[in-house]
Amino acid sequence: MQVDGLSINLATIREQCGFAEAVDICLKHGITRIAPWRDQVAKAGLDEAVRIVQSNGLKLTGLCRGGFFPAANDGDWQKNLDDNRRAIDEAAALGADCLVLVVGGLAGGSRDIGAARQMVSDGIAAVLPHAKASGVPLAIEPLHPMYAADRSCVNTLRQALDMCEQLGTDVGVAIDVYHVWWDPELAEQIARAGRMKRIFAHHICDWLVPTKDMLTDRGMMGDGVIDLKSIRRMIEEAGFFGAQEVEIFSADNWWKRPADEVIATCVDRYHSCCLV
Repeated sequence: MQVDGLSINLATIREQCGFAEAVDICLKHGITRIAPWRDQVAKAGLDEAVRIVQSNGLKLTGLCRGGFFPAANDGDWQKNLDDNRRAIDEAAALGADCLVLVVGGLAGGSRDIGAARQMVSDGIAAVLPHAKASGVPLAIEPLHPMYAADRSCVNTLRQALDMCEQLGTDVGVAIDVYHVWWDPELAEQIARAGRMKRIFAHHICDWLVPTKDMLTDRGMMGDGVIDLKSIRRMIEEAGFFGAQEVEIFSADNWWKRPADEVIATCVDRYHSCCLV
């Protein structure tokens, strides 16, 4: 039976299997929406990944990831732009709903977060014409402030939407509950994103207490403190009814379990913890 409204970000079972096997397991559980990472696609080969997607009637709710724009010198800056253009090409080939941007932190050797944010805006502006021509929307994913130095200097939905307003059409946001659940402006900014029609993706998992590792200790939905149903209600009231995409990094728990068990649990928790 097909599970409507659920997507699996393949990072959730990245340690257990490759692209093709991950797809088979998702299909076994009635999931026809996925979001792979570029390294998973590269390992399978882009042409083979496209074949698997098309032959199985899959839909990509996103491709992870572009971004990491800030650079310490002109050479690295150009390399970053070139890599983002390649990511756009891959997303287009796979028919992804969007390319998710983890925008990057401080440039090497810098303490200037303002300059980093400007480089992010300039970088997106530089690759946006290619994205538009390729039909690939760009989704800025604000990350929790604990990642500001190394992964993303865009840390709130407000910051991401301000950037979207400056950049114009075809740039929106990926709302990942892990990164934004704590934000006192969350309801206001989700409503704003809806008015702007800039919600391109909705990622789900849970925040564990305590969290043992800031990158690889995300929880399965229902095991933590995030009010998943309330956030989904806000998102639907803002006009977004796209899939809820499970994205779990869990080195000591879910990555050590059989992939079939993990996906079965995702389906169960989606029904019990996430639907409004």
